[in-house]
Amino acid sequence: MLTKVSVVYHSKDGHTKIMAEGVLEGASSIPGVEASLHAIVPDDFEAGVWTNAQMLAELDEADAIIFGCPTWMGCISSPLKAFFDATLDRWYPRVWKDKVGAGFTVSATPSGDKLNTLSDLLYFGLQHGMVWVGMERTPMNDEGINRLSVFLGAVGQGVFGSTEITLHDGDRKSGAELGARVARIASELGAGRSASAHS
Repeated sequence: MLTKVSVVYHSKDGHTKIMAEGVLEGASSIPGVEASLHAIVPDDFEAGVWTNAQMLAELDEADAIIFGCPTWMGCISSPLKAFFDATLDRWYPRVWKDKVGAGFTVSATPSGDKLNTLSDLLYFGLQHGMVWVGMERTPMNDEGINRLSVFLGAVGQGVFGSTEITLHDGDRKSGAELGARVARIASELGAGRSASAHS
């Protein structure tokens, strides 16, 4: 049985995109998983309102959705919030109920109030009746995974002032580990539901 994982993200300068690609890589590493990347881009806005019916239809078919954005002034970025607002017609009929959800964010500083952003992502997922998955590993490892010790989701810190758009070591790996965990759990839940349906 194929498990579908979608990664929805907004990235202004490219730092969050790097983590989104790590999340995608991690999800894709799990056998039987098809993972896809969905960027929130300016072309999808009309008069300030986010509109992309095709993306929403694809997300409806996903078993798991992982949301990501930069932390702007201690909050989620406005383009991702516009996408959230556009999902209201899925909220009423509970279209995304029981999908696995998770989140990630990037800011310029080690904290940057990223926890507030992850909380917004969590509350959005819970509003839709999703099952939330956080980080598993403690920062006590040699790979820099979850080096900032946040468990609600994956967090990263952009290396600003660099000539290249990059993240601190380990942050992309943190995204990959979150993506793999979400994909694995979504696969296990899907297998359990399938077995129950045929028992």
